[in-house]
Parts: sequence; C-alpha cells; structure tokens
Amino acid sequence: MNVTRIALATGVAATSVLLLSGTAFAHVSVQPQGEAAKGGYATVNFKVPNERDDASTVKLEVNLPTEHPLASVMPQPVPGWKVEVTKSKLAKPLEVHGKQITEAVSKVTWTADSSKIGPGQFQQFPLSLGRLPEDADQMVFKALQTYDNKEVVRWIEEPKEGGEEPESPAPVLQLSAATEDHHGGGARDASAKDDAKNAGHAEDKKSQAASDDSSDSTARVLGIVGILVGAAGLAFGIVAGRRRAGA
Repeated sequence: MNVTRIALATGVAATSVLLLSGTAFAHVSVQPQGEAAKGGYATVNFKVPNERDDASTVKLEVNLPTEHPLASVMPQPVPGWKVEVTKSKLAKPLEVHGKQITEAVSKVTWTADSSKIGPGQFQQFPLSLGRLPEDADQMVFKALQTYDNKEVVRWIEEPKEGGEEPESPAPVLQLSAATEDHHGGGARDASAKDDAKNAGHAEDKKSQAASDDSSDSTARVLGIVGILVGAAGLAFGIVAGRRRAGA
C-alpha cells in the first residue's frame, strides 16, 4: 500500500513539474525562416502562444532595437489581423545603397480583426528584416501581448549570458556569421565561372584553328604530290612516244 501511495505521489509531482515547465517556456519568441546572417536580409516569425485558459490574445506589439535600426521592415499579411507599422526619426541617419535614411521602423503592431489566439493555440507573425547588423551577435525585440480581458504581458526582460532565463524574456534573434553571398560573393563566383567558360571557349577555338591549319597543310602536301606525280607521268609519256617514233 505504501509503495502504491509513494508511486502515485511521485507521478503527480512529476506531472506538475512538466505542466509548470511547459507554462514557463510558453513565451513569445522569434525564429528565422532559414538563416539570419549578419549584414544580410531575413524573414523571421514571431511565435505567440496563448498562456491563459480563460482569455484570448488580441494584440501583439513588437519593438525593434533602436541601437540597430533597420532600413527595411515589411510585415507579411496575417488573415484576421490588422497590422500597423510605426516609424521614428533616427538620431544618426543610415547610409543604404548611397542614400541617407533619416527614419526607421521602431514598432510593429498586430491587432485582432476577425481572429484571435484562443486558449491552447498559437499564431505566427512574419516580418522581413534587413539589413541585419554586422557588429552584433543577436537582436533583442521587446514585445507586449494583450488579452481580451485587458491583461498585458510584457516580454521585455533581456536574457543574460550564463544566467537563468528571466520570468518574462524578450524574444531574441541569434545572428549567424556573415556569408559571401550577402556581400557580393555570389557575383564573384558567377564572374569566375564566366571567365572559366570564356577561357574554355578560347581553348576550343585554338584547338579548332590548329586542326584547320593541320588540314590545310595536309591538303597542300597532297596537292604538291599530285602535281609531281602528274608531271612524272607526262614526262614518261613523252619519252615513250619518242621511242616509238624512232623505232
């Protein structure tokens, strides 16, 4: 009997831990679709789970980091949600493709229109971002999640390296190392391929020219031999004719 009670208590405790752990880690997060490389462009998804059993999420506000302003921020339409993009003036203009950018997106807000994130559900909100900073390993996006009962959850605590995860951590986008493709490497590779291709064509032309020269030389030799053989035949015919006439 005691063994049964102990096993039952242990099972209940383990289940409680799992449930609490699931709730603790069900926070707003951000993940790239593919790769988010330094200095490049990326599409990211903000994943918003509903943590309440008696309320639905009706609003998400994502604040973009001011220390790394982005020249290009474009939201992808989400059915049933309205999106608003807020821009702010930059203290220091950005230089992008030879042009100065004096303002950048500072906040993106999604508001439920004909849809909500109900209990036990989640929703993803995609954003296209660029160019990503080259001098940072990550980007922190502070977010506010609003429920239809007026409750607001502030996901704004920045995780500290080596420390425990905060109770309400802000979404963090990890940036990978820059690749050549993001800095013209693809163009250089294409140029190298074109050079190799052109070099191959040049070699083919040289080979063809050498083959043509060889054919011409052979034709000349055969022509000269033909002339010599013809001349020898003609001389032989003249000599033979004279002999017959003398006889």
